[in-house]
Amino acid sequence: MSDYSKDERDIFTTNSEGRIRNQKKDPRFDNNYFKWGLTIFLTFFCCILAVYILFYNEKFSAVIGRINHILAPVYVGLIIAYLYSPLLNMLESKVMQPIFRKMKFINGSAQRSLARVMAIVVIIIFSVVMIYVVIQVAIKHVFPSIISIVSNLSIYLSNINAWADKLLKNNPMLNSYISNDLNRYAADITEWVNENFKTFSTAVIKSVSQGFLAFLGKLWNFIIGFIISIYVLWSKEEHVARSKKLIYAFFSREAANAFVEAFRYTHRTFIGFFFGKIVDSVIIGLICFMGCTIMQIPYTVLVSIIVGVTNIIPFFGPYFGAIPSAILIFAYDPLHPGYAIVFLIFIVILQQVDGNVLGPRILSTSTGLTGFWIIFSITLFGGLWGLFGMVIGVPVFAVIYAGIRQLSRNKLKKKGYPYKTKDYLVVGTIAEDGSVIPIPPIEKKNNNRSIFTVIKESKAAKKNKEKKD
Repeated sequence: MSDYSKDERDIFTTNSEGRIRNQKKDPRFDNNYFKWGLTIFLTFFCCILAVYILFYNEKFSAVIGRINHILAPVYVGLIIAYLYSPLLNMLESKVMQPIFRKMKFINGSAQRSLARVMAIVVIIIFSVVMIYVVIQVAIKHVFPSIISIVSNLSIYLSNINAWADKLLKNNPMLNSYISNDLNRYAADITEWVNENFKTFSTAVIKSVSQGFLAFLGKLWNFIIGFIISIYVLWSKEEHVARSKKLIYAFFSREAANAFVEAFRYTHRTFIGFFFGKIVDSVIIGLICFMGCTIMQIPYTVLVSIIVGVTNIIPFFGPYFGAIPSAILIFAYDPLHPGYAIVFLIFIVILQQVDGNVLGPRILSTSTGLTGFWIIFSITLFGGLWGLFGMVIGVPVFAVIYAGIRQLSRNKLKKKGYPYKTKDYLVVGTIAEDGSVIPIPPIEKKNNNRSIFTVIKESKAAKKNKEKKD
């Protein structure tokens, strides 16, 4: 932990008002002509920069891309440190500091430093263990399951063909039609494998080699980023303090206060959502693994990983994970579809427990969005950024929604109008003093007249019109 007891020295000698001593203002720069000239120059420079970005977008994008490529480990480190910050705070305040307080021979500053060191050591050990577990699970279970699925594809088609024969034995015409199609597809697959195996093998080897090189690059960025994240976690309070100091230095007090409050709300929303979702998805994956093991569902580990990972996506995640998993389980043994049906029932129950019991207890903060806005945000950002947009869409839209809500509330308060949504349920108009005038009741027409009265009135109206003409 950083030591704040050391005073920061000013580079220049200043007086009590914060002004640099023994320096008089230069009259050449302290005049309106210089200020106007500087403003015109900066405006012209911004216009040139905008033209460059608009008309030379490829070069600008290439420069930005190169900078991003160079700083990729830094980005990875900042993301890792941000995601680990709740775990660090919890270990430091709930575990390490209470232990070191009982050690009377260690003073206050040393306790904080040792608590931070031990919490970071625990995080490093936890990360190494998790990486080892992921690699072992992938090597022993995930990769063999994927290879088994690919190699047994023809067997699965034969199983579906047998299932179709059993299901449609009372309809020979339809059974024959489906069987012919399945046999045709099976023959096409066999022919494609026999004819294109060499070309396919060459392409696979090339793709694997390129993918391996790309993986090494990503792995290097992750290693460097993880090291950077340790330094960021060690002095995270100082980084936040410096950022706030810059904000208050270059903005007015009101603007700086609003910016800091907005950033604090954004941080609570994002870290509460992501950290809670990750913990929730891990628990859901483990429960799914235990349930599938008890029910003897095939490809238990692969199915549990799919369910756990897709659970990170709000609302649509359970469907994205359950549907392909159920199809995979059904294709494994179509003659016994009970496995797939039982699995779907189990996933529905699991997701209901997660949404109503487990999720609200784990997620530290609520996004404040209704079901409609959650679906809207996932659809919008998923369409813009794909799977990544689906993951971050809800917290991003929650921040935007909260900002618009707060801005509208401030505007309404300044005008003296009611600012709560429920107040506008009965608003017809608003008076000058800000009081609410309710919606006037709708006047009901007299519908007790008989049909003969209506015909008589229409004839009279027609005669009056003819007379006027």
